[in-house]
Amino acid sequence: MQITVVEHPLIKHKLSKMRDINSTSRDFREWLDEIAMLMTYEVTRDLELDEMPVQTPICETTGYKLHNNIVVVPILRAGLGLLSGVLRMIPNAHVGHIGLYRDEKTLEPHEYYCKIPPDKDPITIVVDPMLATGGSAIDAITQIKKHGAKRIKFIGLIAAPEGIKALHEAHPDVDIYLGAQDDHLNENGYIVPGLGDAGDRIYGTK
Repeated sequence: MQITVVEHPLIKHKLSKMRDINSTSRDFREWLDEIAMLMTYEVTRDLELDEMPVQTPICETTGYKLHNNIVVVPILRAGLGLLSGVLRMIPNAHVGHIGLYRDEKTLEPHEYYCKIPPDKDPITIVVDPMLATGGSAIDAITQIKKHGAKRIKFIGLIAAPEGIKALHEAHPDVDIYLGAQDDHLNENGYIVPGLGDAGDRIYGTK
């Protein structure tokens, strides 16, 4: 497993704006969408290609197409905020959904929905803005593996060390890509300094 913090000036710039408590939901969604696109570029760097003939206006040449199908799985609901940006970069990807909610007392995730496309040997990209305790990502990836996925990548906007450690221990074969690694979790399970509840900030709820 590799852990990659995508060190890009545009990501740092946009993420700093997202952390600001005064940012609107509209701006928050727009910046998240843009960061998802930038991160997808890095996440897909090692995808395999097949050669194919291409007829240009001048002559025939060698072109390329992706070898594997791509499946993107947002963890509901906040993961939907990353989905559009990923699909703008990989428009032919198929999309699954996993719905989880976190018990406010135990912080344990509970699944309420799971539907994964039946692609053969896909590259599966799981997306969720926050990797806090790691519980939701661990449970989601466990369910995805039950559907046969073997090559899985995780995209998160920000993560706490506790969540990275937990995900690594539970799924050491999953590559993790982050926009930033933050300092720690507070007593309520929120990432510090973080940006609050990503779902609430995306959708304007409390």
